[in-house]
Amino acid sequence: KGLKDMGSDVEYVGVDFTVMEETLGVKQTVDLVPNGADMDVVEDNLPEYIEACLKYRLLGRYEAQLNELLLGFFDVIPEPLLTIFDFQELELLMCGLPNIDMENWMEHTEYSGEYDREGPEHEVCVWFWEIVSEYDQELRARLLQFVTGTSGVPAKGFSSLQGNDGNVRKFTIHGVTLDTCMYPRSHTCFNRIDLPLYEDREDCEEKMKIAITMAATGFDIE
Repeated sequence: KGLKDMGSDVEYVGVDFTVMEETLGVKQTVDLVPNGADMDVVEDNLPEYIEACLKYRLLGRYEAQLNELLLGFFDVIPEPLLTIFDFQELELLMCGLPNIDMENWMEHTEYSGEYDREGPEHEVCVWFWEIVSEYDQELRARLLQFVTGTSGVPAKGFSSLQGNDGNVRKFTIHGVTLDTCMYPRSHTCFNRIDLPLYEDREDCEEKMKIAITMAATGFDIE
């Protein structure tokens, strides 16, 4: 984010398409792209650099370990049997459907943004809970996956729902305008769903179902 804010001045920082790794006290330079040491980061290729960094830190750094994990997993369950499931369906298949207590969920939900003042009394929030109450357990679990990254409910209920930092971060419905986004989007690190100010219940229901069934999980920087 700091590099993005620098604009055209980023070329004077002296960053190239490499990262420095240290393993058992031994440092080595890793190219993020072929011949990365010969590519300086400038404003025009900054998005490519950020994408390469993200890909390396999430996947490339652990490629060997992930490959071994997958090989062991496929020894137990052959890969062709898993290709028909998306990652959300696979979690539900392996962990089962949780029994989600709607009253507990609603009781321990916070409201922010456009819903900060009226909270659960806001018309769109009323629609939201009416729609979720009509969902079966699978769709409720998918909604929970969409917003928190997992379908699991803490043993102590939603009052102890945690964020990625280990601190309690309650399920939050954040109100945004339709100009900001047309579909609900999630911030799984904060257990927050950005719910636009829909004008009618039918539109709210349609957009919610599309978001939670199409694996449209969103990650935003705050």
